[in-house]
Amino acid sequence: MIKVNGRDAEWEEDLTVEKLLEKNKYTFPKIYVKINDELVPQHEYAIRIIMDEDDIKVIHLMAGG
Repeated sequence: MIKVNGRDAEWEEDLTVEKLLEKNKYTFPKIYVKINDELVPQHEYAIRIIMDEDDIKVIHLMAGG
């Protein structure tokens, strides 16, 4: 089990940040991901493996005026 934005989610073997974003349909242009409070650089999304029990926060930035 993992947590995604405070909600329980099923963990899968070989789950990457990129796969998690696709699976949950996160399509915002400016997305930041933290795993266990560590910011994951965007260039690592395809290779960064999410482990069982990880706490993931997906943050999307919005602009306003």
